[in-house]
Amino acid sequence: MNQAFVDFLASRRSRKPDQLVAPAPSQQELAAMLKIAARVPDHKRLAPWRFIIFEGDARAQFGEIIAKVCAANAQQQPQPSEQRLEVERGRFLRAPLVVAVIAKLTDHPAVPQWEQSLSAGVAAYNLCLAANAYGYATSWLTEWMAYDVKICSALGLGENERVAGFVHIGTAGTEPVERARPDMQDIVSHWTGAE
Repeated sequence: MNQAFVDFLASRRSRKPDQLVAPAPSQQELAAMLKIAARVPDHKRLAPWRFIIFEGDARAQFGEIIAKVCAANAQQQPQPSEQRLEVERGRFLRAPLVVAVIAKLTDHPAVPQWEQSLSAGVAAYNLCLAANAYGYATSWLTEWMAYDVKICSALGLGENERVAGFVHIGTAGTEPVERARPDMQDIVSHWTGAE
Protein backbone atom coordinates (compact mmCIF):
# COMPACT_ATOMS: atom_id res chain seq x y z
CA MET A 1 0.00 0.00 0.00
CA ASN A 2 1.16 3.52 -0.78
CA GLN A 3 0.28 5.25 2.50
CA ALA A 4 1.25 8.71 1.27
CA PHE A 5 -1.18 8.38 -1.66
CA VAL A 6 -3.94 7.07 0.62
CA ASP A 7 -3.39 10.00 3.01
CA PHE A 8 -3.50 12.42 0.08
CA LEU A 9 -6.83 11.03 -1.16
CA ALA A 10 -8.27 10.91 2.36
CA SER A 11 -7.46 14.55 3.05
CA ARG A 12 -7.79 16.35 -0.32
CA ARG A 13 -10.32 19.12 -0.58
CA SER A 14 -11.29 22.00 -2.77
CA ARG A 15 -10.44 25.64 -2.13
CA LYS A 16 -12.64 28.58 -2.98
CA PRO A 17 -11.46 30.23 -6.21
CA ASP A 18 -10.73 33.53 -4.47
CA GLN A 19 -8.33 31.69 -2.15
CA LEU A 20 -6.14 30.70 -5.11
CA VAL A 21 -3.18 32.95 -5.82
CA ALA A 22 -0.19 33.02 -8.17
CA PRO A 23 1.83 31.26 -9.20
CA ALA A 24 -0.19 29.10 -11.53
CA PRO A 25 1.23 25.91 -12.99
CA SER A 26 3.91 26.36 -15.63
CA GLN A 27 3.09 25.43 -19.22
CA GLN A 28 5.03 22.19 -18.77
CA GLU A 29 3.16 21.36 -15.56
CA LEU A 30 -0.19 22.20 -17.14
CA ALA A 31 0.54 19.98 -20.14
CA ALA A 32 1.35 17.10 -17.79
CA MET A 33 -1.80 17.75 -15.75
CA LEU A 34 -4.01 17.73 -18.84
CA LYS A 35 -2.44 14.48 -19.98
CA ILE A 36 -3.30 12.98 -16.61
CA ALA A 37 -6.80 14.48 -16.78
CA ALA A 38 -7.38 12.63 -20.06
CA ARG A 39 -6.31 9.31 -18.56
CA VAL A 40 -9.76 8.28 -17.37
CA PRO A 41 -12.25 5.51 -18.10
CA ASP A 42 -13.34 6.04 -21.70
CA HIS A 43 -15.50 3.25 -23.13
CA LYS A 44 -14.74 2.73 -26.84
CA ARG A 45 -12.03 5.44 -26.72
CA LEU A 46 -14.42 8.23 -27.69
CA ALA A 47 -12.50 10.91 -25.75
CA PRO A 48 -15.82 12.58 -24.84
CA TRP A 49 -14.14 15.67 -23.39
CA ARG A 50 -11.86 18.53 -24.29
CA PHE A 51 -10.20 21.41 -22.44
CA ILE A 52 -10.27 25.19 -22.92
CA ILE A 53 -7.56 27.10 -21.05
CA PHE A 54 -7.98 30.62 -19.66
CA GLU A 55 -4.85 32.35 -18.41
CA GLY A 56 -3.41 35.84 -18.38
CA ASP A 57 -5.51 38.51 -20.09
CA ALA A 58 -7.87 35.90 -21.55
CA ARG A 59 -9.47 35.59 -18.10
CA ALA A 60 -10.44 39.27 -18.04
CA GLN A 61 -11.55 39.22 -21.67
CA PHE A 62 -13.87 36.31 -21.02
CA GLY A 63 -15.06 38.05 -17.85
CA GLU A 64 -16.27 40.93 -20.04
CA ILE A 65 -18.29 38.43 -22.06
CA ILE A 66 -19.76 36.95 -18.88
CA ALA A 67 -20.78 40.43 -17.67
CA LYS A 68 -22.38 41.32 -21.03
CA VAL A 69 -24.34 38.09 -21.07
CA CYS A 70 -25.44 38.67 -17.47
CA ALA A 71 -26.62 42.17 -18.36
CA ALA A 72 -28.56 40.83 -21.37
CA ASN A 73 -30.24 38.02 -19.44
CA ALA A 74 -33.37 39.62 -18.02
CA GLN A 75 -34.55 36.26 -16.71
CA GLN A 76 -31.60 36.00 -14.30
CA GLN A 77 -31.84 39.44 -12.75
CA PRO A 78 -33.47 42.37 -14.54
CA GLN A 79 -31.11 45.34 -14.67
CA PRO A 80 -28.23 43.82 -12.71
CA SER A 81 -26.38 46.27 -10.52
CA GLU A 82 -22.90 47.47 -11.41
CA GLN A 83 -21.68 45.56 -8.35
CA ARG A 84 -23.14 42.34 -9.76
CA LEU A 85 -21.53 43.02 -13.15
CA GLU A 86 -18.16 43.58 -11.46
CA VAL A 87 -18.53 40.19 -9.79
CA GLU A 88 -19.24 38.63 -13.19
CA ARG A 89 -16.25 40.40 -14.78
CA GLY A 90 -14.05 38.91 -12.08
CA ARG A 91 -15.29 35.32 -12.27
CA PHE A 92 -12.17 34.03 -14.02
CA LEU A 93 -9.82 36.44 -12.26
CA ARG A 94 -10.30 34.74 -8.91
CA ALA A 95 -7.63 32.16 -9.77
CA PRO A 96 -4.53 32.52 -11.94
CA LEU A 97 -5.65 29.67 -14.24
CA VAL A 98 -9.06 28.35 -15.26
CA VAL A 99 -9.64 25.26 -17.39
CA ALA A 100 -13.08 24.66 -18.87
CA VAL A 101 -13.72 20.93 -19.13
CA ILE A 102 -16.12 20.32 -21.99
CA ALA A 103 -18.20 17.15 -22.34
CA LYS A 104 -18.25 16.20 -26.03
CA LEU A 105 -21.16 13.79 -26.40
CA THR A 106 -21.78 11.62 -29.43
CA ASP A 107 -24.40 9.07 -30.39
CA HIS A 108 -22.85 5.63 -30.05
CA PRO A 109 -24.77 2.34 -29.85
CA ALA A 110 -22.47 0.93 -27.15
CA VAL A 111 -21.81 4.06 -25.08
CA PRO A 112 -24.81 5.97 -23.74
CA GLN A 113 -24.29 9.71 -23.44
CA TRP A 114 -24.69 9.35 -19.68
CA GLU A 115 -21.47 7.29 -19.62
CA GLN A 116 -19.74 9.91 -21.76
CA SER A 117 -20.84 12.65 -19.35
CA LEU A 118 -19.47 10.64 -16.44
CA SER A 119 -16.15 10.28 -18.26
CA ALA A 120 -15.99 14.06 -18.72
CA GLY A 121 -16.69 14.51 -15.02
CA VAL A 122 -13.91 12.12 -14.14
CA ALA A 123 -11.57 14.06 -16.45
CA ALA A 124 -12.40 17.23 -14.49
CA TYR A 125 -11.73 15.46 -11.20
CA ASN A 126 -8.52 13.91 -12.50
CA LEU A 127 -7.38 17.41 -13.44
CA CYS A 128 -8.01 18.49 -9.85
CA LEU A 129 -6.07 15.50 -8.50
CA ALA A 130 -3.19 16.10 -10.91
CA ALA A 131 -2.98 19.77 -9.92
CA ASN A 132 -3.08 18.79 -6.24
CA ALA A 133 -0.30 16.26 -6.81
CA TYR A 134 1.80 19.04 -8.33
CA GLY A 135 1.23 21.12 -5.19
CA TYR A 136 -1.55 23.39 -6.46
CA ALA A 137 -5.03 23.91 -5.07
CA THR A 138 -8.21 23.65 -7.12
CA SER A 139 -11.89 24.45 -7.23
CA TRP A 140 -14.23 22.72 -9.69
CA LEU A 141 -17.34 24.82 -10.30
CA THR A 142 -20.07 25.24 -12.86
CA GLU A 143 -22.02 28.32 -11.75
CA TRP A 144 -24.71 29.81 -13.97
CA MET A 145 -22.37 30.37 -16.92
CA ALA A 146 -22.01 26.65 -17.58
CA TYR A 147 -25.70 26.42 -18.49
CA ASP A 148 -26.11 29.65 -20.43
CA VAL A 149 -26.57 29.29 -24.20
CA LYS A 150 -24.76 32.57 -24.96
CA ILE A 151 -21.77 31.63 -22.81
CA CYS A 152 -21.62 28.21 -24.44
CA SER A 153 -21.66 29.93 -27.82
CA ALA A 154 -18.82 32.25 -26.75
CA LEU A 155 -16.86 29.16 -25.73
CA GLY A 156 -17.36 27.76 -29.23
CA LEU A 157 -19.32 24.74 -28.03
CA GLY A 158 -21.05 22.54 -30.56
CA GLU A 159 -24.64 21.34 -30.18
CA ASN A 160 -23.33 18.08 -28.73
CA GLU A 161 -21.13 19.78 -26.11
CA ARG A 162 -21.75 20.86 -22.51
CA VAL A 163 -19.62 22.46 -19.82
CA ALA A 164 -18.70 19.78 -17.30
CA GLY A 165 -17.08 22.43 -15.13
CA PHE A 166 -14.58 25.21 -14.75
CA VAL A 167 -11.52 24.03 -12.84
CA HIS A 168 -9.81 26.95 -11.09
CA ILE A 169 -6.14 26.26 -10.35
CA GLY A 170 -3.58 28.19 -8.34
CA THR A 171 -1.44 28.22 -5.25
CA ALA A 172 -3.34 27.94 -1.97
CA GLY A 173 -3.50 31.33 -0.32
CA THR A 174 -5.02 29.95 2.89
CA GLU A 175 -5.24 26.68 4.77
CA PRO A 176 -8.46 24.81 4.04
CA VAL A 177 -11.08 24.41 6.72
CA GLU A 178 -12.39 20.87 6.95
CA ARG A 179 -16.10 20.53 6.32
CA ALA A 180 -18.62 17.94 7.45
CA ARG A 181 -18.58 14.74 5.40
CA PRO A 182 -21.39 12.23 4.94
CA ASP A 183 -21.83 9.54 7.56
CA MET A 184 -20.69 6.39 5.78
CA GLN A 185 -23.55 4.39 7.33
CA ASP A 186 -25.97 6.64 5.44
CA ILE A 187 -24.41 6.07 2.03
CA VAL A 188 -23.10 2.48 2.06
CA SER A 189 -25.24 -0.64 1.90
CA HIS A 190 -24.67 -4.29 1.06
CA TRP A 191 -26.90 -6.07 -1.38
CA THR A 192 -28.01 -9.29 0.24
CA GLY A 193 -30.19 -10.76 -2.45
CA ALA A 194 -33.76 -10.42 -3.57
CA GLU A 195 -36.40 -10.43 -0.84
